[in-house]
Amino acid sequence: MQRFTAERTAATSDELWLTSHPPVFTQGQGGKPEHLLRDVGIPVVKIDRGGQITYHGPGQAVVYLLVDLARQGLKVRELVSRIEQAVIDLLAGYRLQGERVAGAPGVYVGGAKVAALGLRVKGGCCYHGVSLNVDMELAPFSAINPCGYPGLKVTQLRDLGVAVGREAVGEALLDQLKRQIEK
Repeated sequence: MQRFTAERTAATSDELWLTSHPPVFTQGQGGKPEHLLRDVGIPVVKIDRGGQITYHGPGQAVVYLLVDLARQGLKVRELVSRIEQAVIDLLAGYRLQGERVAGAPGVYVGGAKVAALGLRVKGGCCYHGVSLNVDMELAPFSAINPCGYPGLKVTQLRDLGVAVGREAVGEALLDQLKRQIEK
């Protein structure tokens, strides 16, 4: 992502990358080490996105948004709102009510976080993105203060009654993100 963004030109097309990760904690630029509560044998990788610490692992749909904000006519806050709206619209398709929480980017269902987001903007271009918990092991979240919030509850689609695999959910999320970004 860093190389892609650094090598972009005005002619470089925007891209959305759908992926998943092996178990890893990622700590954003402002991440405080005390938000890692205990060592559970999962590596901690310091990265250049905003935000605190979160967990990524198998069964989570991760979409990286490599977007030229000026070309799309977007400011950072509007992009964050559109990413959240894409997740909210996806959840609505599964008859779930996704919600925003003021001052805490991401999407929540019943007060528990189901999607986290963290971005980096450099040279007017965005990278990093959003992770949606689909069908994964949630126990590693108990070893951290997710996104810097002590006691934050985390959930996933499987526990909310959605029996759809990560790949299908990821593809549906890509579609929703494209709708939101290419307005």
